[in-house]
Amino acid sequence: MKKTLLVFIFITTLFASTNLFAQSNVDINAGADVVSRYVWRGIDFGNSPAMQPSLSFAYSGLELGFWGSYTFNETASGSDELDAYISYSFDIESVSISALVTDYYFPNAGIKLGNLNNYDNEDGAGAHLLEAGLSISSEKFPFAISAYYNFYNDAGNNTYFQIDYPFTAGEYELGIFCGATTGSEENPAFYGSENFSVINVGIQASKSIKITTDFSLPVFAAYSINPKIEQSYLVFGISF
Repeated sequence: MKKTLLVFIFITTLFASTNLFAQSNVDINAGADVVSRYVWRGIDFGNSPAMQPSLSFAYSGLELGFWGSYTFNETASGSDELDAYISYSFDIESVSISALVTDYYFPNAGIKLGNLNNYDNEDGAGAHLLEAGLSISSEKFPFAISAYYNFYNDAGNNTYFQIDYPFTAGEYELGIFCGATTGSEENPAFYGSENFSVINVGIQASKSIKITTDFSLPVFAAYSINPKIEQSYLVFGISF
């Protein structure tokens, strides 16, 4: 019954959103990044270059989107990922707030897409992990703050926080970031920690390279360190 209800809610939401997008002035975005490594919150997934396609539909602060990451290394295909998300962004005076729910799904994990079990189900955990996120930024404050909480299919309800400081230097858009987790004794493998740890510190730079008068190619590079495991990463990416 629970599985049927969740599937019904998902399908109903998808069709309602599609109908809304079809009848309104909707911003549709489709593209992809090619990255030298997929590094997420201080963790390397797949140890391989990856293709990361995306598709999103936005209307009046509401956005429905899909994002994937597919490794070029067949032996690391277990790290392939396909996520769905819905977010709502709004402003209160000079403060911008964005609320987000993400469904993380790993298609090569050997669990069927329709398996919506929680981690404590007697038949085993399901294929989907749900995370709630909130980010806040302000024109009067140079930093952006975000927080993310696993509320379904994670025994440890792992939490992640990040502070970003974006700025511009010449033709480059730069950002300094610092991320930490509260850790979890019930599921320490998720972020690699049982207690509070800083796991993601670094800087990212991006710019657009002009190819023709009508076309520019965005590129970016990021250097980050995970102090918890004493590992560093340098990632380069191209956006299409």
